[in-house]
Amino acid sequence: MANPQRGEVEARFDGECKTLCLTLGALAELEGRLQTGDLVGLAERFSGGRISARDLTAILGAGLRGAGNAISDDDLARMSIEGGLKGAAEIAATLLRVTFGETA
Repeated sequence: MANPQRGEVEARFDGECKTLCLTLGALAELEGRLQTGDLVGLAERFSGGRISARDLTAILGAGLRGAGNAISDDDLARMSIEGGLKGAAEIAATLLRVTFGETA
């Protein structure tokens, strides 16, 4: 079971419950993948309220890998996410909130 106090979120991918967590390594992966340079740049990128499908894939993929799930972004892009696009956006938003100190 996910622990929001540790920055963990639970979500269903292809009908299977998985834990996501943006560990320090996962955040470093996101910085590099999205070319934000640092955590402030990462926060600024997402604070504007605009997010691309590529951003969602990067956030969810990094979160899944951060929690120990061996999955590529290509595999993730082909998976069914509970709630569809809206569900994916909600998972990403919750993951960012718990990572940066606000519990869901």
